[in-house]
Amino acid sequence: MALGWKLHGDGKTLGPDDVVAPDERLSWGKTVGLGAQHVVAMFGATFVFPLVMGLNPQLAIMMSGIATICFLLIVNGKVPSYLGTSASFVGAVAAIRAQGGTTQEVTGAILVAGLVLALVGVAIHFLGSSVLHKVLPPVVTGAVVMLIGFNLAPVVAGIYWPQDQWVALLVMAFTIVFAVAFKGFISRIAVFLALIFGFVISWLFDKMFGQITSYDAAAGKVTTHFRTNFSGVSDASWFGFPPHTEMVAGKEVVGWHAPSFSVAAILLVLPAVIALIAENTGHVKAVAEMTKSDLDPYLGRAIAADGVGTVIASSVGGSPTTTYAENIGVMAATRVYSTAAYYVAAVVAILFGLSPKFGALVSSVPGGVLGGITVVLYGMIGLLGAKIWKENGVDFGNPINLVPVSAGIIIGIGGVSLKFSDSFELGGIALGTIVAVGAYHLARAVAPADLRERADAAGGTMISLGQREGDYGDADGVDDLYQDAPGGPDRRH
Repeated sequence: MALGWKLHGDGKTLGPDDVVAPDERLSWGKTVGLGAQHVVAMFGATFVFPLVMGLNPQLAIMMSGIATICFLLIVNGKVPSYLGTSASFVGAVAAIRAQGGTTQEVTGAILVAGLVLALVGVAIHFLGSSVLHKVLPPVVTGAVVMLIGFNLAPVVAGIYWPQDQWVALLVMAFTIVFAVAFKGFISRIAVFLALIFGFVISWLFDKMFGQITSYDAAAGKVTTHFRTNFSGVSDASWFGFPPHTEMVAGKEVVGWHAPSFSVAAILLVLPAVIALIAENTGHVKAVAEMTKSDLDPYLGRAIAADGVGTVIASSVGGSPTTTYAENIGVMAATRVYSTAAYYVAAVVAILFGLSPKFGALVSSVPGGVLGGITVVLYGMIGLLGAKIWKENGVDFGNPINLVPVSAGIIIGIGGVSLKFSDSFELGGIALGTIVAVGAYHLARAVAPADLRERADAAGGTMISLGQREGDYGDADGVDDLYQDAPGGPDRRH
């Protein structure tokens, strides 16, 4: 059952070797505390990514809680996980907006991607995961994750970093230091701490140096302005639903809205589904290892549930969702895998989503702060593609692996496009993914038998985002700033 937990021991004390199973719980007081810890773990990334996608962070937090509850019900409480905002869509959303796409078209494309992910999960549930690995072997999955991440470099260089280069530099350095120098939970919330640091340093710079003349995202041009502006926070009410999307003084105020659908936007977003499949597979494997249980029968359900969460969230204008490795890290540290704590975290997130004051505070994050954080996160999304290759033993001495994905990556990162008509053009991430997947299977079809055998022998099985020796990864890039192996020794050097 997804609900109805057994009390672990007396619910208050845990021995050094005690493990709280998903269908168990501690006392409600301790469970609420653990739930709050899960909220902190997912918090930074869950509202950073809506900001960089131009979506409403208050709505994103609320819908992440609702999506998490749906996920836990669909997997029957067997896979404890939190569904936060996915970064896998950021590059595609940037491309859609660069082509003049609307916010409604962005969420419509995300909804379709969620539906496709849900259908893939259903197929895996009934056909088994072997079909998935044949269609999307590690060499292809790694290439798609890489081009999604590196395609975002112009967004950092052209939008966020120029808003305040010195604040961006300091925030970047802070993120790196706190992710690497500290162990355990502190390193896992490095992004969240960097946001707080960025707010403080921006406020201090305003007091010490006054206004800055730079690109102002709110105005859409270079202006002289303060780095921090809390007027919207003081004006916002404590309780209420997120606003409706509307135009105010010629500027779009994003909130809840009905999605609309564009074929061009949908094609740009669909490659993110590949990254989410790899990500979810990795997370299920990590949880299975930590709980010492066989979760293979629930892999399809977990992927489908992630898709359902994205469909529900985007249907009202919210952000795409995905399982969060940050929260898996919390479980690894506490050895408490109770889904009761996740239900508590989901309820807390929904309550945050009912506070416009919270939404206004998140929306007031200075652009320089986002520049310092995204320069790390976006690069890491790309490097996670290389991690997939490394940990699956992909052999680039084999031209089957080397040649087709090389073309796909350069097309995706370089913004190469194919123009079919005045109204339809395919390029960037979408075209790069099509080339990487299609050209790989074409290469296999025409290659000699010995090359195919070499490809199958090296990197033929998908371990996904680093599920070797108990490690776990996140296509969102946040958790892989650094992670210890669950239950294992610290492997930093």
